[in-house]
Amino acid sequence: MSKDNRLARLVNKIESYPTFLRKPLLNFALRKTVKLVGTAKVEVIQLTKTHSEFRLQNRKKVQNHIGTIHAAGMALIAETATGMVVGMNVPDDKVPVIKTLKVDFLKRAKGDLVAKAHLTEAQIQDILTLEKGEVEVAVSVIDEEGKEPIGCQMLWAWTPKRH
Repeated sequence: MSKDNRLARLVNKIESYPTFLRKPLLNFALRKTVKLVGTAKVEVIQLTKTHSEFRLQNRKKVQNHIGTIHAAGMALIAETATGMVVGMNVPDDKVPVIKTLKVDFLKRAKGDLVAKAHLTEAQIQDILTLEKGEVEVAVSVIDEEGKEPIGCQMLWAWTPKRH
């Protein structure tokens, strides 16, 4: 297996801090790096090489006209969860980019949203070994009732960095 990339090294370093500091430090780092994640205050729950979990609170700044999380916020949390788990694996000499973001709005969301994404070992091997490629990342977005207000397909690609 390949050595860790910058994001994985950062997450591993943060894991060495006392438990009460880990999530605030990781949230700070991710929100500073991805500005829209910071603006919406997307919150990391878990981030590993195989799994990610993020929460978006239903608060005024991310609401639509009916008081639920805005459609763009719903897409953002799914894109964040999938992008971060891919980002944990993409070698430093490659760049991850979202290629297709498809969101079907199934029902009105209730309360906060949690997005969970995961990669298989085979998908991780492709990311680590192929010069460039793409992967559809499994993701579910669940509301406070335990229901899925959206269905998503997120296709991520990676290519060599341009120098």
